[in-house]
Amino acid sequence: MPSNLPDVVLWSIPAFILLTVLELALHRLHPDEDAAGYEAKDAVTSVTMGVGSLGFDLLWKVPIVAIYTAVYELTPLRVPVLWWTVLLMLLAQDFLYYWSHRGHHVIRILWACHVVHHSSRKFNLTTALRQPWTSWSVWPFYVPLVACGVHPAALAFCSSVNLVYQFWVHTERVGRLPGPFEYVLNTPSHHRVHHASQGDYLDRNFGGILIIWDRLFGTFTPETQRPVFGLTKNIDTHNPLRVATHEYAAIARDVRAAHSWGERAGRIFRGPGWQPATATASRGPRAGTAEAASAATEPRGGEAPTASMTLRTEERAG
Repeated sequence: MPSNLPDVVLWSIPAFILLTVLELALHRLHPDEDAAGYEAKDAVTSVTMGVGSLGFDLLWKVPIVAIYTAVYELTPLRVPVLWWTVLLMLLAQDFLYYWSHRGHHVIRILWACHVVHHSSRKFNLTTALRQPWTSWSVWPFYVPLVACGVHPAALAFCSSVNLVYQFWVHTERVGRLPGPFEYVLNTPSHHRVHHASQGDYLDRNFGGILIIWDRLFGTFTPETQRPVFGLTKNIDTHNPLRVATHEYAAIARDVRAAHSWGERAGRIFRGPGWQPATATASRGPRAGTAEAASAATEPRGGEAPTASMTLRTEERAG
């Protein structure tokens, strides 16, 4: 990494610990009966997923850095690391993060990675640490930035800033901020909507640092009712390995049970609630559509229905 770009994650670790201890103390000293709060096993699972992600990220980093480096060497463009170019890089990275995040909600094989972060029924600062172990699916979204001449180390810095910023928005202890902040930035209120499992809140508010992308592209929803956190079909486990892999296992079951190559492709690359037309014709609206959401308010869940389950449930992962 260029010498003038600090390791923001490393420098932020003391703040992570301090803020988590403070939030936990507030929950104990001034409990909110309506808040999801803390639960020991859930918090331990979140921290375990975070620690595990550090190790797996080192593994995925080897081929990803190699690809980014190759792209950077091939492009004739170069973006210097100056204070104002760093601001532009942060803006561009946040824009691409929006599309990466959105893609990881609407394409099932990508959702299998991201579902980990949504698998807790609590919403506190430890939830921010509940990170996937299969982040290999993220890198393609940022290739355009490297192709435009942004050094891979500068991209890593911007991604770290985005990650660190999002830590503090995982809390129920902060209400709405003054209007201008709520309009421009991703805030705890906006991110509570993103983690909610109610039908009107599903797949909304994808922004990382800025919420303006959601306002521009029609995915913004304000917090109007208390969110219910988790998945529409929760996985009911604190086993880190199952938390990390349960949706991949569900995809494998559905692919094995599929009746055609088209259905197999759909089970992998369509939305988390996608069902083949032959199955939906006898079962009503397809999960994931507006019609199904209004009927069942469950277009997203922990594991998508396998083929053997489709005759008895409308629940889906997503």
